[in-house]
Order: sequence, then C-alpha cells, then structure tokens
Amino acid sequence: MHVLPLFKTENVDKLAWPAAQNRLTLQSPASAVFTDFKEHVPLVIDYDAKATELEHLMKQSHVKMKIVLDKNDQFAGIVTLADLTEQRIMQKVALGTSRSDLIAADFMQPKSALQSFDYEQIQQATVEDIIETLKDNGQQHCLVIDRKEHVIRGIISVSDIARELRLPLDIQAQPSFSALSSVIAA
Repeated sequence: MHVLPLFKTENVDKLAWPAAQNRLTLQSPASAVFTDFKEHVPLVIDYDAKATELEHLMKQSHVKMKIVLDKNDQFAGIVTLADLTEQRIMQKVALGTSRSDLIAADFMQPKSALQSFDYEQIQQATVEDIIETLKDNGQQHCLVIDRKEHVIRGIISVSDIARELRLPLDIQAQPSFSALSSVIAA
C-alpha cells in the first residue's frame, strides 16, 4: 500500500470545467436523457422487500423509482415513491394487512400495466419528443425496451430531464380507468 501526500488548498481559487459543455436543449437527441442499463446498473428491489424500509431507502437515496424483480430475479414491474404514499399504505392496512407485512409487490405497477419507449425509436427522437410523450401519458418515468433483444434496455426520467434542462417540468399523472371508475361509483 502506498500512502499519498495531502496538500493545502488555501491558494487554489478556480474550478476545472469541461472544455465543451454540451448543454441539453429540447432539440438534443433523446439518447442524451436515456439511462442505458448497458452502461449504468439498474436500481432494483426484490418483490418481497418491506414497503416501509423501501420507502425510507428511496427517500434517503433520493431515488424516485426502482425496478421490482420477482423471486426468480425476473422483471416484475416498477415501484415509485409516489406508489408508497402514507395514504396508500393506510388503505392496505385498512384492508387487513399489517403495516410490517406490506412488501414492494403490494405497491408495484406490474409490467402488464406499463408502457415503454422502443430503443430504436428514441435513437431518432429529440428531448422535446420525449417530454411531449411523457406529458401526454402522465408519466414521470418510462422504461425503454430493446424489442430485438427482448430486454429492458434502460429508463428515461422526467426529473433527470428537468435537472439537465434546468427547467421545471410539471407532468401530471393521467387518471387510470380504474381510478375514474372508483370516483364515478362513489
């Protein structure tokens, strides 16, 4: 092992910056806001992870979505911080499940209910195309699938786009048919 010397920073005044700052614009390629799982490890959680621990973990690590894996480590769905609200937890408790017994699978959006972008299509799209599609569908996150390889290739996140554009993006969730039905029935 080699011990490195430490130096004083009192005489240093400037920061190093990239030579060319490629600032994201609405006309930038959509691939600029795509988190590719071939380059970045996906954020996953087991379907049976305790919901209360998951909520705490997500808040602590500033993560708003995790991919849920089933007992065979296969893609089962996603769970978002918005899925783990106190109101939703209390609804499950009111139905008879102990708070400590609630798991990620109780709150996840199953893969059968999810929509995704096609990897090849985002190669031809702009950031603006992505934003408009997400707005039209009320989605904060959208998976990207590689239909040729039959895999979840990555994800696109509204919060990542907003951070890169340095603009607030307000994407409201569109009510589902079941949510509208429950309001009408009430």
